[in-house]
Amino acid sequence: MALQGWRFFGVSATIIIYIGGVLFLSMNNIPGSHPKRPRIERFAEFPSFHSPRFPMPSRKMTIRWCRDLKYINRDLPNYTDYKADFYTAMPSDISAALQSLPALTALASFPGSGNTWLRYLLQQSTGVLTGSIYKDYGLLKTGFPAENVCNSSVLLVKTHEWGSKAWAPFAKAILLVRDPEKAIIAEFNRQSGGHIGFASPDRYKRTKGKYWQQFVSNKLKGWEVMNLSWARNFTGSIKVVFYDDLVHHTERELRSILDFLQFPVDEQLMRCAIIRKEGIFRRKKRLLSFDPYTVSMRAEVENRRRIVYGMLGRQEP
Repeated sequence: MALQGWRFFGVSATIIIYIGGVLFLSMNNIPGSHPKRPRIERFAEFPSFHSPRFPMPSRKMTIRWCRDLKYINRDLPNYTDYKADFYTAMPSDISAALQSLPALTALASFPGSGNTWLRYLLQQSTGVLTGSIYKDYGLLKTGFPAENVCNSSVLLVKTHEWGSKAWAPFAKAILLVRDPEKAIIAEFNRQSGGHIGFASPDRYKRTKGKYWQQFVSNKLKGWEVMNLSWARNFTGSIKVVFYDDLVHHTERELRSILDFLQFPVDEQLMRCAIIRKEGIFRRKKRLLSFDPYTVSMRAEVENRRRIVYGMLGRQEP
């Protein structure tokens, strides 16, 4: 009798534990019954990774090209597999092959200086693709299918690098120079908000402003070194283009650039390019409710700009 009682107790306890477990699991699966874990946002290798914080042009923002874009010569070998090695070690057979190709032109600039916008204008005014030593997937999918192409099948090749190894593939260069005050903010916006987005005002005040202050200091030095390095040490033909001139005298500057490239001007394409000059990759203006540059920061920016512009033959107003 006692044995049967223990068996009954054991079966009952098992049933109660089973039912309790089921109810516990059910409660935990009811929406809103427990707080959600914070979502960790992981970003892709490239800055164009889709994220609400990093907006890119949507599919509806399609570029209307004045003419279908083409390569100058599709039969040229493409050495993009060795792109990253231009600045470390280039295989001798590839180096020799590059020297035998038609002259390759660099479109060099410090980040935030309008490189993508100038590429857009040149593609509109010539119908020829422009290349890049980088592979930005956002640009690749929204109007620049020759991203990562680095040979003379394209009109010119984008680069933000400098130094002897960076210059090696190029016989000519266009150096696009922008006021460092604006270029640094543009690069800060790009790193925080993508090609056409903006950094939130809070990011300027991160770590009590020390993050922004260090960013400006580092980028200002890079802006000076990059521009002077190309202007003074590049041994090929070089043309300096100032971003402000490109903005205010777009057609004049485009004609001058095409003359430097020895590329004939198509008047119909030029008119079309000027009509559509804004494009989708030129960041709209946004006014901050505060000046991100302190008095000392602005003084240093103006001093560096005066030195570099003077060496480039630009007269300050």
